[in-house]
Order: sequence, then structure tokens, then C-alpha cells
Amino acid sequence: MLEVKPQPGLSIAEAARRTGVSVHTLRYYERAGLVVTPVDRTGGGQRRYHDLDLKWIVVCTKLRATGMPIRFIRRYAELVAAGPGNEEERLALMESHRADVHARLAEIQENLKLIDHKIDVYRGRIAAGDADQLWAPSRLTGTP
Repeated sequence: MLEVKPQPGLSIAEAARRTGVSVHTLRYYERAGLVVTPVDRTGGGQRRYHDLDLKWIVVCTKLRATGMPIRFIRRYAELVAAGPGNEEERLALMESHRADVHARLAEIQENLKLIDHKIDVYRGRIAAGDADQLWAPSRLTGTP
């Protein structure tokens, strides 16, 4: 009787579970050129993920979560896959993205000030018992 040995690595479903992304996302990352090394396949064509693959997927996911465009992640993946010698370009890419993230954080913090102000107003009016006097537009009467 022929013994079938299990393939090393994780199935796409297990890789998705471990990285916190969907199977669809894993396939997309591969199609979009975001994966540094080709994902192993079984003889039947099923993907098999290894620790290095999972770590890279987490990097891609975190970069996306910070708003890095796919084309920049793809470029970063290309640089990493090319190996040593392009570290300055990798650094420049990361520094540029960090500056973008800092700018967005500053904008979010500024917007948060408005939210905090509105919360303070509502709390104060509710505590004072005159919350019904808060501005509310009325289309029927035309008055705010």
C-alpha cells in the first residue's frame, strides 16, 4: 500500500486563520505581487504556507492598515525579494510612508478635538437639563 505523506506547511485556510486575513486576501496578495517568495504548492496545486510566508503577510497587512498603497507594498516586496544592495531605497520608501502616516495621525488628532468638544457640549447640556436646546435643524419650520 502506498503511504501518502502530508505536505509540509499550512493550508491556505490555516494560513488565513493564523494571519487574521481572509483566504481571498491571501490569494489577492499573491496575484498583486506582494508576496516576496512564491508560495509552495502541493502536487495537486494547493498552496502551502510556511513561517516566513506568514511573517511577510503580517508585514503586508500592517502596511495596508497604515494606508500604504498596494503599489508601494509591491515595490517594497520587489526590493526585499531582490536581496541585498537596495537598503537605501527600502529605507526611503519606509521613511516616506512614515511621514504620510504622521500627517494622517495629525489630521485625525485635530478631528478628534472636534469630537471631544461635541462630547463636552452634550455632557454639559445633559447635566444642566437643557439638552433639548441643542441645535437641531428643522426643515419644516426652517429654523435651526
